[in-house]
Amino acid sequence: MTDQKITLPLQTAKTAHAGAAEILKMAESQLGFVPNLYANMANMPAILECYSTGYEKFRASAGFTPSEQETVFLSISYVNGCHYCLAAHSMVADKMQGMDAATIAALRIGDTLLDAKLDALAVFTREMVSRKGRPSSEHITAFFDAGYDNTAVLGIILGISVKVLSNYVNIISQTPLDPAFADYAV
Repeated sequence: MTDQKITLPLQTAKTAHAGAAEILKMAESQLGFVPNLYANMANMPAILECYSTGYEKFRASAGFTPSEQETVFLSISYVNGCHYCLAAHSMVADKMQGMDAATIAALRIGDTLLDAKLDALAVFTREMVSRKGRPSSEHITAFFDAGYDNTAVLGIILGISVKVLSNYVNIISQTPLDPAFADYAV
C-alpha cells in the first residue's frame, strides 16, 4: 500500500485569498521566503489563519523556553512522521535557538536526551501524541517530577493542536521541502 496524497497548488500572496495573502506577505517579510507549508495551507485560508494564530500563541504564552518549544514541536513531528516539520524545526532549533546537534539528532529519532528536564518534556509530549491525550500515570508523575506543572500540559496540548494542522497538511500533500530546510532533510 502506498501513501496517497492530494495535490495542492502552492499559493502566493498574489494568488491567495485576501486573509491568507496577508499571512503569506508577513511570513515573507519575517523569513525572507514563504514556506511551502504556508503556501499549501493558503488553499484554505481558515487553516492558515488558525495555524499562524496558534503558532504565535504557543510561542508567546505556552510558558516554554525556546529550546523547550523546539523539543515539543520536534517530538510531535517525530511521532506523526512529518518529514517537513522535522527538517524545518531542526533548522530552527539549530540556527535560531542554538540547540546542540546531539539534542536535535536525538529528538529527530525519538531517542533519550542528555538533559533530563528536556528528556522528560520530549517523552511526555510523545506519550501525549501517541496515546491521544491519555498519558499513563507514570508519565504524568515523571513529567511533574521534572519540574513541569498542569499549565505545561496545556501548553503541550496547544503545541499538538498546531502541529496536527501542519503535520497533517504536510503528510497528505507531501509538501516539498524548502531550500532553507534542505540541510536538515530526514
